[in-house]
Amino acid sequence: MTNHFEASPIHKMTESLNNNTFYIKRDDLIPISFGGNKARKAVLFFEDLIKGKFDSIVTYGSSSSNHCRIIANIAAAKGIPCHIISPSGSNQSTANSKLVELFGSIVTLCPVSEVGITIKRKLDELKIQGYNPYFIQGGGHGDIGTHAYVNAYHEILGYENSFGIHFDYIFHTSGTGTTQAGLVCGKLLNADEREIVGISNARKNPYGRQVILDSVNSYLMNLHKKKSIATEEIKFIDDYILEGYGSYNNKVLQTINEVLINDGIPLDTTYTGKAFWGMKEYIKKNNITDKRILFIHTGGTPLFFDNLEDLKNER
Repeated sequence: MTNHFEASPIHKMTESLNNNTFYIKRDDLIPISFGGNKARKAVLFFEDLIKGKFDSIVTYGSSSSNHCRIIANIAAAKGIPCHIISPSGSNQSTANSKLVELFGSIVTLCPVSEVGITIKRKLDELKIQGYNPYFIQGGGHGDIGTHAYVNAYHEILGYENSFGIHFDYIFHTSGTGTTQAGLVCGKLLNADEREIVGISNARKNPYGRQVILDSVNSYLMNLHKKKSIATEEIKFIDDYILEGYGSYNNKVLQTINEVLINDGIPLDTTYTGKAFWGMKEYIKKNNITDKRILFIHTGGTPLFFDNLEDLKNER
């Protein structure tokens, strides 16, 4: 399995809401386990794992987790035992959970309130067995995950320089926070002027915004950079989370259908489809017009197929 990949492509879209010009950065096409932001991060985590001579992995995520799918896939390819701690309250079967099973990862279910202690027990258990386990926070949280999207930001700058354009807004799904933190750090380190808007798929403010701010400060501190950002500068939008993680409505389904039919690009109800719908609502609410807008497709292609019947019924 490759550890290196070209910059993910950026395509112009047919969407023209409020006379804006829309583009999409196809991180879903990163050639690792169906791609996505978690693939971009996973490559760096495994580089760190190998450098540190770790020999097993423990991580956390729901049955819908793109992160868990990709970590499980790369671990299987490298022959590294992979243990996934998953909340028992969200253990419905999904394409991602089936892939995790196919890759041979060991899944331990527990109440969400016991995730922390269950992770500790698993790490202790592996150490007793003679392993040197590597722990990855849920969603690939931490400075390594942030750095992956500083890299992505540089890819965006490269595209702008090549084609002589500037994106006024960058939208994306914002979950555990390091995708947005990396983009914000990229903006700060390059002294750019643009809005980076994360559409939350589950978390609410002030917690969601604070997690991103903490991630930004942690990354910059490790670089010994004295740059700072005010809390209100973190655009973490929680107006479109609906009933929380994994929930969606008919408008989300309609949005997914429109993008699939008009652009041939699959989105999903948990992450990208929900965020694309939220982006459009945010644009309408804030009367954003005549701008160049980039949406980052952060992956989740297997999840698209979980909702085919709902999508057909929405036609």
